[in-house]
Amino acid sequence: MKKNGMLVALIDEYKRATIPLKQILAETPQDLFEKITDTNTTDPDCKSIQSITFHLVQSGYTYSNYINSISDRKWFEYNEPIETPKKGIEEIDKMLAYAEASFDGLWSKTNQEIETWKFETRWNVTYDFEQLMEHAIVHILRHRRQIENVIKRNS
Repeated sequence: MKKNGMLVALIDEYKRATIPLKQILAETPQDLFEKITDTNTTDPDCKSIQSITFHLVQSGYTYSNYINSISDRKWFEYNEPIETPKKGIEEIDKMLAYAEASFDGLWSKTNQEIETWKFETRWNVTYDFEQLMEHAIVHILRHRRQIENVIKRNS
């Protein structure tokens, strides 16, 4: 079976986006990982590198859950504590495996078929498949940048 090139590219770029993030986490000391570095934010997902990492992983599962809805698969709500940078890396890898598995049964679909799928998200945005995956990729990039800035401010 020949896989749809767009799907291959999207999952490959999603994985690629996590490489620098995982390198940063691998070098992040435990105390800085846990430290509340933004005491002014009202967003609980942005208070520490630890909370940002949890948010990234939980969001990754959510994007895949939307894709899983195409095949009527069960929604999986991620809620595993991420206590260390190492655990964060492991959970990112599990999230990526879940994302790739969400493409099972879709690899041979045509671009025309894929373009018909729409996702009304719980944050009130409607995405098509490609937009959802592009959002997932950029979500990783934006929060990686946020973590880099936290590290710069705290070194």
